[in-house]
Amino acid sequence: MENTKQIKSSILKQNLEKFVRNRLAMFGLLMVGLIVLTAVFAPLITKYDPVKIDMTSIGKAPSSAHLFGTDKLGRDVFSRVLYGGRISILVGFIGSIMGSLIGMVLGCIAGYFGGKIDSLLIRISEIFQTFPQMILILIMVSILGQGVGNLIFIFSITGWMTTFRMIRNEFLTLREETFVEVSKAFGISDVSIMFRQILPNTFSPIIVATTINIAGFILAEAGLSYIGLGVPSSVPTWGNILNAAKTIDIIVNNWWLWLLPGLILSFFVLAINFLGDGLRDVLDPKQL
Repeated sequence: MENTKQIKSSILKQNLEKFVRNRLAMFGLLMVGLIVLTAVFAPLITKYDPVKIDMTSIGKAPSSAHLFGTDKLGRDVFSRVLYGGRISILVGFIGSIMGSLIGMVLGCIAGYFGGKIDSLLIRISEIFQTFPQMILILIMVSILGQGVGNLIFIFSITGWMTTFRMIRNEFLTLREETFVEVSKAFGISDVSIMFRQILPNTFSPIIVATTINIAGFILAEAGLSYIGLGVPSSVPTWGNILNAAKTIDIIVNNWWLWLLPGLILSFFVLAINFLGDGLRDVLDPKQL
């Protein structure tokens, strides 16, 4: 028992050292952590209300009073970016996690049992993948309407296929291993074998798929809000901030209304991808 603990401790130490040596992964972790913390503690960082209109501060350039300037209604852009990050990140994270959970469960069932169940679930995933994901999202948004809850639900329903296929492929291989046959011989239930013995060996593809979906869903929310189909315009999100700055006049004369929020969005999505790649390199035993 003591030797097992020492081995696990040694593996953990090696993985941490490997992660720390990955500069892009560390950059991603620091950037994601910084942006998430600033969004969570937005009330302590800025004194401005993100939705309060101030007619005396319309269209002001960045300054010490307004770090990111103000928009056409006098609202502080920095506070809108911080508070907007709460919604955008929330939609991306929860939508991706829920989608990964759906894909994980369905992938476990398909890969473990195989046969007709596997064929049925594969056909369902192929039907979903027949449509480009953004087109499918647009169709569901037009049916369900705008709203944070609706977006999370839509992303969950449309974001499970990647995880499903990854987990299914892993299960098709792992179900043939000796430890699975031994577990069956001892009368351990299929549910226990799937979720307690096989599933822990597939965490790497789950993490990869989840991080990819987080970045993708944040961009999808921004894109939908930009065209007026995402979160209602009264709610500050990164997409709505960019939506309010898409006219030619603002693009030419008020660069801070689109450049600074766009940079924050781009850096966060890039950092998520770097972090996901770093975690994959650490957790995937196939990576050298």
